[in-house]
Amino acid sequence: MPSVENILSGLAGDHATGSLRLGRAGAFYLTDGRVTYAESAAAPRLEDLLGACRGISAHAVRQARQAAVRRPPDPLTPGPAGGEQLVAQGLLTRGELEFCVLSTVLDAAYFLLRATGHRPRFRRGERHWLGPQWYFDATGLLRECERRRAQLEQIWPSAELDTLPVVPLRRISAQRVVLSALQWEVLVGADSTATPADLARRLGRPAYSVLLAVRQLASSGLLRVPEPGPSEAPPAPRAPEPEPEPVPEPLPRRTRGATEIPAAGTGSPETPEWLPRANGDPADVNLLIRLRNALEAMT
Repeated sequence: MPSVENILSGLAGDHATGSLRLGRAGAFYLTDGRVTYAESAAAPRLEDLLGACRGISAHAVRQARQAAVRRPPDPLTPGPAGGEQLVAQGLLTRGELEFCVLSTVLDAAYFLLRATGHRPRFRRGERHWLGPQWYFDATGLLRECERRRAQLEQIWPSAELDTLPVVPLRRISAQRVVLSALQWEVLVGADSTATPADLARRLGRPAYSVLLAVRQLASSGLLRVPEPGPSEAPPAPRAPEPEPEPVPEPLPRRTRGATEIPAAGTGSPETPEWLPRANGDPADVNLLIRLRNALEAMT
């Protein structure tokens, strides 16, 4: 069975108009070979974004949708006027509508291209109730989805967190953390049961943006990540090799009542420059104890 990318590219080459449905995963809508809308079960709908970001009630969106579905599309026009009705009612400007459609399509396309186990079916002539508000070239859309996938892998090279509940750590090692606005929303909204897709719907944010924030938080050590599975466990240790003959070390020299640290290659690793030289002086031991107590008091 050909991939979704190949089917979409073929429909674009044929200048097809209709919907490419992927079962319950969602659908692409094309007009003259260009993608005009996409919806995915893994991403918030346009209605969700309009309600969360623009304050448009679900009832107003439902009315515009029902009016567009009842009125058959004029063959001389590109489709039903659901989007035009929202603009005509003053619920949002045309630029706001186009921006929301842009965000929704890019979001849904990313997840639709990753959907598996669905038999693609093309319904010729079927249009979305919004009507064409933005035109996406299929090649450019596929390229953008690939760029997004590479961006996620660069931040956190595993998709294990994409479907698991987001669990923030209660205590972190860093003393200061800088968060973006969306990262803050994700941490505040995370209740240890909601997945990134659940958080995207609650926050009224694109699902890809939430995924990006989740992986960034994980790479910063702010989220609990699953333990590596058996296939990811470190390899078993090899049989010990014969130990070389021990080389006698020179006796340490005494310097002002302290033992000098051996140089690199004489039995002990060289101490980094940013750490103080350790010795058996009781004054140094007391200093370390005071530092430990101060650190414990700060936590």
